[in-house]
Amino acid sequence: MKPTDSPLDALAEALRAARHELVLVTTGAGISLASGIPTFRGTDPDAVWKRDLMELATARFFYEDPVASWRWYLQRFGALGEKRPNPAHLALVALEKWHVARGGELLVVSQNVDTLHEQAGSRNLVKVHGSADRVRCSRHGCRHGAPRGSLPRAEFDVGPFLRDPGTATLPRCPECGSVLRQHVLLFDECYDEHEDYQWDRVIAGATRAAVHLFVGTSFSVGVTDLVLNAALVQRRPTFLIDPGLEAPAPEVTVIRQPSEEALPALCAALGCPAA
Repeated sequence: MKPTDSPLDALAEALRAARHELVLVTTGAGISLASGIPTFRGTDPDAVWKRDLMELATARFFYEDPVASWRWYLQRFGALGEKRPNPAHLALVALEKWHVARGGELLVVSQNVDTLHEQAGSRNLVKVHGSADRVRCSRHGCRHGAPRGSLPRAEFDVGPFLRDPGTATLPRCPECGSVLRQHVLLFDECYDEHEDYQWDRVIAGATRAAVHLFVGTSFSVGVTDLVLNAALVQRRPTFLIDPGLEAPAPEVTVIRQPSEEALPALCAALGCPAA
C-alpha cells in the first residue's frame, strides 16, 4: 500500500490488478447486522452468544433433546424470512458483475445461514455453514439427509409443534419418519459432513485467489482459519472490512467502516455503483 493510499484505495487498486483472476470474499455475521440480524460474537447488544450457550447449537444437544433444539432454532430463525439485503449485500453483487465483465471470478464464501446474499443476487456463492431456509433428515444416509439431501423448510407446517411442542409434533422426514433437523453446520460437526457446505470448493478457492477480502467476521471458526492461512502463506493482498475488529495478522489491511458503507464506497471508486 502506498503511503498516500487509504485502506479503501489500496483494496480498489488490488482488485483492479486482479483482472482475469479469482477474488475471494469471506463474509460473516457483521455484513447482515444492518439488515437487523444480530451477530454471534460481536459487540452489538443482541449478539447471539451474549444470551445463548454455544452448546445449544450442537448435534449432541439435538439428539439429547430434539424438542428443545427445535424450539431454540425456531426462535432464532423465526424472523429471518422478513429480513432484506442491505447496501453491503447489493454492493457485492455489483462487484461480482464488474469483475466477471473483466474476465475474472468473484466467489463469496458466507458463514451466514440467512438468505440475504441470494436475495441480493449473488451468483457465485458458497454457504459453508448451511442455510436456515432448509431442513434435513437426522438419519445419515436417508435421501433427505446427509451427505447430500435436504428439503425446503417452507414445505413443513411447524404450527402443530409451536402450539404443542413435544415429541409427537416434531417435524419428521417424509421418507423415513425420522425427526428433521436444521440444515446447518453444528459446532460439533465437520465441514465435510454435507455436500451443500462445498468444503472442497472453499479449499480450492482459498489456494487460488489473487485477492482476499473478509467482511464482518471475527475469525473464530475453521473456515476463516483456512482462508486466512492460505492468503498469508501465498502472500496475497488481504483486507478486512469491519468497524471494530483488529487485524488478525500484520499483513491484513483493515478498513474500519461498517460494510454497508465501505462496500458501496468501494464500488463507487471502481465505477460499478450498486443499485
